Amino acid sequence: MNDPRRALPAVGTLLELEGVRALLASAPRPLVADAARDAVEAVRRDPALAPATDEGWTGAVARHLEARQRPSLRRVINATGVVLHTNLGRAPLAQAAIDAIADIAAGFSTLEYDAEAGARGSRHAHCAALLAELTGAEDALVVNNCAAALVLALNTLADGRHAIISRGELVEIGGSFRVPDIMAKSGARLVEVGTTNRTHPDDYRRALSSATGAIVAVHRSNFALEGFVASVPVRELVPIAAEGGVPLLHDFGSGLMVDLAPWGLTGEPTAREAVRAGASLVLMSGDKLLGGPQAGLIVGTRTLVGALRRNPLARALRVDKLTLAALHATLALYRDPARAVREIPALAMITAPVELLRARAERLAASLQAAGMDARAVASEATVGGGAFPTAVIPSAAVALDPAIEPRLRHGRVPVVGRVADGRLLLDLRAVAPGEDELLAALAVDAR
Repeated sequence: MNDPRRALPAVGTLLELEGVRALLASAPRPLVADAARDAVEAVRRDPALAPATDEGWTGAVARHLEARQRPSLRRVINATGVVLHTNLGRAPLAQAAIDAIADIAAGFSTLEYDAEAGARGSRHAHCAALLAELTGAEDALVVNNCAAALVLALNTLADGRHAIISRGELVEIGGSFRVPDIMAKSGARLVEVGTTNRTHPDDYRRALSSATGAIVAVHRSNFALEGFVASVPVRELVPIAAEGGVPLLHDFGSGLMVDLAPWGLTGEPTAREAVRAGASLVLMSGDKLLGGPQAGLIVGTRTLVGALRRNPLARALRVDKLTLAALHATLALYRDPARAVREIPALAMITAPVELLRARAERLAASLQAAGMDARAVASEATVGGGAFPTAVIPSAAVALDPAIEPRLRHGRVPVVGRVADGRLLLDLRAVAPGEDELLAALAVDAR
């Protein structure tokens, strides 16, 4: 049997094919040449891919050209049942935030200009007042994520000094990044107290010294400790920090702005409750339950927030105009909590009645059955994700398909990411926007 690798065409030969020459009308020659090399290399690796005709080679070059032109950051349909899926970009933005980004991106802006005074302004002013209003804090600062907020706070208040934290709160936050490692980068010296499962007020008191710079409390939002456990609530840490004359930093994480108890989700404090508990600074994420862009939000006393703002590191960690535009638009929705739940996609997905999801799943399954596919609407269970409500299970609905199409769905023009369970591919609709149902059906049919 002849090995097709012995007769591989030269790249120059492929570029002279009529079909490949046509590709040059819409793509630069070097890019088409790279695609031709990709096609040849693919056959070199797997001879079974060798085209038998010039048309086949043209098609191979065209496919590799498309792959090179396709951005790696792409929209996907999240059918995993995990609403705030970290790998899939966490919270989708509200239309108000998308519109705000488009408006600011299209031209110049008052990013660091005070139009009323006709003088230089500060980018830190754009969201500070609104964050203070919504949380009840005195002042606020926005940096690029919650880990950055923790680094900035500790570098400002405890560089070269002790930062006291419970061993039960030394969490890993994903991507192998761990709170103690992040804290160490701030210049603070970690002082661990208590044990993994039990920490008491006196553990903190005994650790206080003239070298203490801060006490840190980290909300265990991405896991739960049960059984023989004890921890010290933030409210009880406040007087201990006061005894030591040091600030109390509370990494509250999720950024939850509205109480989700009416939808059966309890145990996660809101931002206002976190501030009311009395910590000097409260740190949270913008792209988790808040439902906005990636950002680290710092709220607290005017004196401490001002100190963080003056730290040169704040410039390295600052956010850009598009993040500020999206964040302000998202925060503004919370002035009407009911509207926020309706219009912020993450909240709308989390609170959607399961009856509506069942009806959508039945319609989707029926349309796929009409196209000749084996599809069934089934009950499912979803989670919040994003390191929030770690033990909560939300009733959901899904369409069950043959798992063999899972790779083809991921490789489609719009990737669809579902989950395989019990020998079925489940397309859970909890995190699929209602407006995506028709596209999801078309992509599933394409993947047959």
